[in-house]
Order: sequence, then C-alpha cells, then structure tokens
Amino acid sequence: MKKLALILSIVLFSSSAFAGSCPMMASKVDAKIAKAQELREAGMKAHESGEHKKSVELLNQALEMFKG
Repeated sequence: MKKLALILSIVLFSSSAFAGSCPMMASKVDAKIAKAQELREAGMKAHESGEHKKSVELLNQALEMFKG
C-alpha cells in the first residue's frame, strides 16, 4: 500500500511540475510558425516576381522548420 501511495504521489506531482512548461513550449511553437509564415510569404513573393530558384529555397527552409 505504501508503494502505491508513493507511486501515485510521484505521478501526480511530476505531471503538475511539467504543466508549467506548456506556455513556454507554446511560445516556441508560435515563434516557429511566425518564422515559417514569413519564409512562405517571401517565397511566394519571389515566385510571383519570377525568381523561382529563390522561391524554392525559401519554401524549403520553411518546410525544414517542421521536420524532426
């Protein structure tokens, strides 16, 4: 019974400790999304102006941000 109480208390307290990192993680995701959106817009602008090589490079950079 002591082991069960110990395990439950560890699980409960460790999950609440990790809960404080959620806002930090969300802000990192938001920053990555904003940067990818900037790269996307720049890539589409380059595409529209006929700079297809630059467009491909910028759009690939945006895609790389979401890997791994």
